[in-house]
Amino acid sequence: MKYYIKRALSSPQFVILFLLAVLLILIPIFAPWIAPHDPIANDYAASMISHSREFPLGTDQLGRCILSRLIWGGRTSLLIVFLVVAIVSVLGILLGVTAGFAGGWLDNILSRATDIVMAVPSMVFVIALVTVLGPGLWHTVLAMALVGWTENFRVSRALVLSEKENHYVEEARLGGLKKKDMIFHLILPNVVPYLLVNITQDIGSNLLTLSGLSLLGLSSQPPVPEWGFMLSEGRKFIQSAPWLIFWPGMVIVIHVIVFNLLGDSLRDILDPRFEKQKKKGRRFKKWLETN
Repeated sequence: MKYYIKRALSSPQFVILFLLAVLLILIPIFAPWIAPHDPIANDYAASMISHSREFPLGTDQLGRCILSRLIWGGRTSLLIVFLVVAIVSVLGILLGVTAGFAGGWLDNILSRATDIVMAVPSMVFVIALVTVLGPGLWHTVLAMALVGWTENFRVSRALVLSEKENHYVEEARLGGLKKKDMIFHLILPNVVPYLLVNITQDIGSNLLTLSGLSLLGLSSQPPVPEWGFMLSEGRKFIQSAPWLIFWPGMVIVIHVIVFNLLGDSLRDILDPRFEKQKKKGRRFKKWLETN
């Protein structure tokens, strides 16, 4: 672990993206102190202002401050996304590790169940589940969790199958190490770092899914501020007040880009070729300085 931390700190790209991700998470946490106005307070006298000193990003049709709603909306959007990511990561990794290590009929059942879920486009599956369960944030969490675990299952299962072929696992088995200890002390520590790439990029993809459901009116309900629902409200005024969809859309895009790039940077760090690429970069920089 210390080796990976050292490599991460030696990558300026990863450090910058990590700090940006932390900043994006901290802003909603400190919303009560950062937001200039109450995000759900109506002020009809100030409705549909494009921008002003009091409302830097403008107001909506009810006179609510867009900036305040964006800051508070991060609490709802990111809380739901991180909750979904946590559930699908734990569920997918546990089932994947169990299936890959146990093999046999258990592996076949879980693999076939995964194939069935992945046979239907994930967004269509989630919309169908939310429609059956009814609109609401907690129903959205349940629907997204029931669909989203499959990717982590397949990746973790493949990594465990590859890890089982290593000599140290066979030696531990012959030495009488219990299966539980073998999984938690030998296999998982070598598998989880590579799964962090998937987990990080799941944040962006789940944020898009949540925003899409809110845009369709299947997730958050008024007056809770949430980025996707802000898009849903603003699309009615796309011509007369384009800022109502521009700013929520921009916030979603920024979060997706940052977390996806963070996942890519993490993959580069975990990739054994990272050191070679860094050395090539140093040689190229040295060549530029001498020519």
